[in-house]
Amino acid sequence: MFLSALMFVPVILSTVKLSQTKRWMRVSVLLMLGVLALGVASVIWPNRTLLGIKWGLLAVFFCLAVIGLFSYLRNAGSVTSEHLYTAMSIYLLLGMAWFAVYCAMDVVYPGSFGHPNNTVSDRQSELLYFSLITLSTVGYGDVVPLQSEARMLAALEGITGVLYVAITVAILVSAYRRQNSSDQA
Repeated sequence: MFLSALMFVPVILSTVKLSQTKRWMRVSVLLMLGVLALGVASVIWPNRTLLGIKWGLLAVFFCLAVIGLFSYLRNAGSVTSEHLYTAMSIYLLLGMAWFAVYCAMDVVYPGSFGHPNNTVSDRQSELLYFSLITLSTVGYGDVVPLQSEARMLAALEGITGVLYVAITVAILVSAYRRQNSSDQA
């Protein structure tokens, strides 16, 4: 329950940030409300379909938040602390997006991810851990994807993590150079 409540903090903060851009506002608010409604409905009426749709919508929301915030970062004319915080938020939102995809996959295809001792009491926290470790490309190996679809998703997440860091550093360095050259002129 605590993890579910904690998960909605970035959802709400992302919605607030995206609502500052009118074209993102309606879609992000509708997705957030859909996720909240399906979350409540899946608690009241435990149903795998409702739960799978909830996780799918949450993944779409996180991806939308990443796209919206990344476009803000990409258009930076200078580098401020707000841009650095946005870059960190995007990285965490990427981890949350993959986490939601893994949870949806775990609902649709139970047993897609394995743990060596199979004594996992909280599946969601285990999948969040797996997502963040995979995004950072550390990969401890204590949680492993067992099905081929799960393996491909984990590989895509690792590639996403590496590319995000490389592209973000390039964008921020470029903006810093523009800022530095305009300050000198």
